[in-house]
Formats: sequence, structure tokens, C-alpha cells
Amino acid sequence: MKKTLNIDEQLLREAKAACAAETDTETVRQGLEALVRHAAYERLRGLLGSEPQARDVPRRREKPRERPRRKRRAA
Repeated sequence: MKKTLNIDEQLLREAKAACAAETDTETVRQGLEALVRHAAYERLRGLLGSEPQARDVPRRREKPRERPRRKRRAA
């Protein structure tokens, strides 16, 4: 989608250097993605301690799969 934006040139240059983006579009996209991630983090953080009666939930971890061993070739 195309949009016309008024962005401070110095700020855009600094953001572009900070995220190592090659284009202005990539810089804006990375910045927007970071903003969305941060907002989600803040929402989750706001829930911390909001359910005092909650019990700890046991976690299941999958056992790592064993890889078949490779046969060595005779040299």
C-alpha cells in the first residue's frame, strides 16, 4: 500500500542506520513491527499479577529427537 508520510529526514537516517535497513520502506516496516511487538509486550506485562488465585501450570517439554548416526566412509 502506498502512503505519503512526512518524516523527519534526520530521524529516518538514524533509524535506517540503527536497523541496518537498505531502503526507507524497510526502515518504516521494521519500525512499525517493533512498535506492534512493544505494544503486545506492554499488554502482557499489564496482566502480570492480575489473577492472584492462579496456580502454576506444569509445562511439558518435548524430548529432543535423536538423529540417526551417519556412517563414516573409509578413507
